[in-house]
Amino acid sequence: MNIATSIKSKVDLINTGKVFTYESLSIPQNEFSAAAKALSRLAARGVIKRYKNGMYYKPKQTIFGEVKPSEEELLYNYLFENGKQIAYITGLRLYNEFGLTTQISTSLRVASWNKVIKTRIGNLVVKPARSYIPVSKENIPFLQLLDVMKDFKKIPDMDKKKGVDFLKKKIKELSDTDKIKLVNFAISYPPKVRAFLGALLESISFKEVSEPLKRTINSLSNYEFGISEKILTTSSNWNIS
Repeated sequence: MNIATSIKSKVDLINTGKVFTYESLSIPQNEFSAAAKALSRLAARGVIKRYKNGMYYKPKQTIFGEVKPSEEELLYNYLFENGKQIAYITGLRLYNEFGLTTQISTSLRVASWNKVIKTRIGNLVVKPARSYIPVSKENIPFLQLLDVMKDFKKIPDMDKKKGVDFLKKKIKELSDTDKIKLVNFAISYPPKVRAFLGALLESISFKEVSEPLKRTINSLSNYEFGISEKILTTSSNWNIS
């Protein structure tokens, strides 16, 4: 089977509205040139459409005309690589989804360990953010919680008590094993995050889990989050204000 026939067969199996790349078609790099010609011919016939360089989709037709791929579908190709998740959504969009702020941004923060993800999807501007450890599907929920702690003071129009209660609830719901994972991931975050997590764990009677964190921070340092002891009773134990 030649490359053109092979690509046509693979494209036939792709659902309409689905975005695909050379990578998702499993095209060897030495066949990129022939593949590009084959994809161009399919695009000329209207079988597929080019979204941007190296990225295509099968158009979906309705009685109202063509429906372009969703934002989520387009984002997928930046969040995943070889079928594995290598980046995740953080920042204002995440905090809005968590119910911590009512503000919505036209930009989206995407965190990755070793890639700078910067693009535009329609009117949405995708900006890069830092992941403090390598990203996997399994550890993203932990990293997103730690990101809330990292950005806690900067989350717009957030009720501080509501934010602390949200974090305490999420941490309580974790198994003991997952609480230890959260602590281990926090070691890679700035000291203020470790202090915040330690105070949260101590406040829900998991002091034995929080103790390793205390050994990683400077006892003379202070961390400003705009949190009083009325909101987080253990805040003074961790020099949080």
